[in-house]
Amino acid sequence: MRVEPAVPTAALAAIRAPFLAVGAQPADAPILQPLGLLLDLAGEAMRARLFVVQAEGGAETCLRPDFTVAIARQHIEQGSVDGRYLYEGTAFRAEPDGVRPEEFRQIGLEAFDSAAGAAIDADAEMAGVAWRAAGAGGREDLTLWLGDVGLFSAFVDGLDLPSTLTARLKRAAGRPRLLQAELARAGQQGDRTSGGQLAAMLAELPQAQAAALLEETWAMAGIQPVGGRGPNEIAQRLVRRAEEARAPALTNDQAEAVGRFLAVSDTPEAALAQVKTIAGRGASKLAEALDAWDERLSRLIVGGAPKDRLRFATALGHAFDYYDGLTFEVRSAALDEDRPVAVGGRYDGLLVRLGGASDARAVGCMVRPWRAFSGGEA
Repeated sequence: MRVEPAVPTAALAAIRAPFLAVGAQPADAPILQPLGLLLDLAGEAMRARLFVVQAEGGAETCLRPDFTVAIARQHIEQGSVDGRYLYEGTAFRAEPDGVRPEEFRQIGLEAFDSAAGAAIDADAEMAGVAWRAAGAGGREDLTLWLGDVGLFSAFVDGLDLPSTLTARLKRAAGRPRLLQAELARAGQQGDRTSGGQLAAMLAELPQAQAAALLEETWAMAGIQPVGGRGPNEIAQRLVRRAEEARAPALTNDQAEAVGRFLAVSDTPEAALAQVKTIAGRGASKLAEALDAWDERLSRLIVGGAPKDRLRFATALGHAFDYYDGLTFEVRSAALDEDRPVAVGGRYDGLLVRLGGASDARAVGCMVRPWRAFSGGEA
């Protein structure tokens, strides 16, 4: 495993300082994390980036690829409503290029708050912390990139699509491959045989019978399921795949509008104006989200984010698709776009998926010190 070099003590302290200034509670997370849960959040394509660990006869786990899910689970399990947690430690991701470090340090902050009115302030604060920490390493070529998964959801609502198609597009919001697949099938009719014959067959059965048929098929083929997933869960996934294949597709005009939306990348003011124009008659569905961005940008600038270093990209997303609101990245011109110095965003829905309260709210950020350090990753 390729290990990231250590950051000099003085530089690391400077990068850490903006996080310490928040006054959050120190937290840690187990190095081993449940594989099934992370794949549910990021999709099977993420498996190739994870270091999978499995004891004989036990469920598959993986080395933690980041801290967010683990910290959120701990927050929920201890019964807390509000809380702020600061973490620092190593994370692990396989790198296909054979060059980048696979064991690396992260410093991050996760904030949980049940007050709905505090969301915009918390968004701006979190992006500000990430910006200051990234800049403390000495790089002078940084840009703060902003995005909003919630804005895409509002845009989709304005297209007046069938409910099943609307839901499918929203689920694909953080997964570029899935979105491109939806655009590629524009104009097509649903096919009852698509998604695989087994999936189509299971879709015709009650859930219990579908699971039983799947187990019988495994037994006949001598297949042993992996990843700790039972027949009910796998049957549900196959059925959902078949149902999605049958569902109506975007029209060519709708696909063209979605494609134009996803291509927007400009200064925040120009980008948001383009989004409104592309939305056309559906712009009314975006009014609340656009108003929130006016306020959020104002708070960011007041908090110290330089206006001339801000960019907005509607397709901005991260490896894990649990983000459902603001997303942001601090990028260095010296590094590729897929190597951000810092990332973060809002993920209210993740807490519900992990068993938290329906009104729970969460936002977080993380910096990679070796990338922030001016003498570090190049």
